[in-house]
Amino acid sequence: MIYFDHAATTPMKTEVLDAMMPYLTQNFGNPSSIYQIAQLNKKAIDEARDTIAKYLGAKPNEIYFTSGGTESDNWAIKGIAEAYKEKGNHIITSKIEHHAVIHSCEYLEKHGYEVTYLDVDENGVVDLEQLKASIRPTTILITIMYANNEIGTIMPVEEIGRIAKEHDIPFHTDAVQAVGQIKIDVVKQNIDMLSLSSHKINGPKGVGALFIRRGLKVAQFIHGGGQERGRRGGTENVAGIVGFGKAMELTYRNFDKKIANLVYLRSKLIEGILNNVPYAKLNGHPTNRLANNVNISFEFVEGESVLLLLDMQGICASSGSACTSGSLDPSHVLLSIGLPHEKAHGSVRMTLGEGSTQEEVDEVIEKLPAIIKRMRDMSPLYEEFMKKSK
Repeated sequence: MIYFDHAATTPMKTEVLDAMMPYLTQNFGNPSSIYQIAQLNKKAIDEARDTIAKYLGAKPNEIYFTSGGTESDNWAIKGIAEAYKEKGNHIITSKIEHHAVIHSCEYLEKHGYEVTYLDVDENGVVDLEQLKASIRPTTILITIMYANNEIGTIMPVEEIGRIAKEHDIPFHTDAVQAVGQIKIDVVKQNIDMLSLSSHKINGPKGVGALFIRRGLKVAQFIHGGGQERGRRGGTENVAGIVGFGKAMELTYRNFDKKIANLVYLRSKLIEGILNNVPYAKLNGHPTNRLANNVNISFEFVEGESVLLLLDMQGICASSGSACTSGSLDPSHVLLSIGLPHEKAHGSVRMTLGEGSTQEEVDEVIEKLPAIIKRMRDMSPLYEEFMKKSK
């Protein structure tokens, strides 16, 4: 199997599982209890918190564990909306956010809030001048992703953070795809809240975190006990949190070397596909993109059909976000960068990982052109296009 869908999820590393195992078996205590077996688990959570904070440039008491990126996004957006409702009701985001952000904003619109959805250019980058022009006295939040999960484009996060800070507006960024591929410094980049998720960096599923800058007023999202310093109720997922911390540590070990290798493989894959498949187009910024992301539109084919044929060849890829797989609607991200419906439907996303190899890239470059040709040979649209071309 060639697994080129690391943006959807990543395989958990053996070292991560080894770190988790004691907390799935003998170390079963509830961290909120006072006896030794419980306090050992509380200590393990604190150590994971320290590790995650370190790689974000944050303080440990600014890291709050959640069930994943989706909860973190929901908490950030709805928590600010609740906390700042007396100040205003306006939120600014972009048209290409993850659905956890888009749907949270749409939910708030039904409850009296106003949302501005910023346009992006053909590469998926927000216009900073439009951002500035959209700010109102009632603006209470700017939420713009760090890097796009479908097309890989990296946003000008530091500049966005600076604009938000100048206007005294909290800035949240969904960094679920960026963590592990970009060095992040929440202080330098003027980030007030940041969402991240364990299973995108070779950790376990079902655990994530939200960075909340100390002093920022954010309403509680999940009510219950006094866990997470009274801000997020619910008994902690100790094993998951320990695994998350270990995954974070491993991800940033030999970081520069790993990213350089990913960029090399990504560039080779893009070049190999575009040189061997006519009427294909790279989506997203050509250079300022995540190290592992390849998103290409193939004219005259359906992306879902291409994925099925790739799967028959033992190659795993996707047509976009795993959260929307199975949807017949074209990607909102691809439509927002100006692709017509038919080209958006013909898009395939391949995302590499630490274990990806040169041989795997070569095999995809070898097999994909034949798959696209087979699909086009059955396409009346392609047949008509070729007749007109002659």
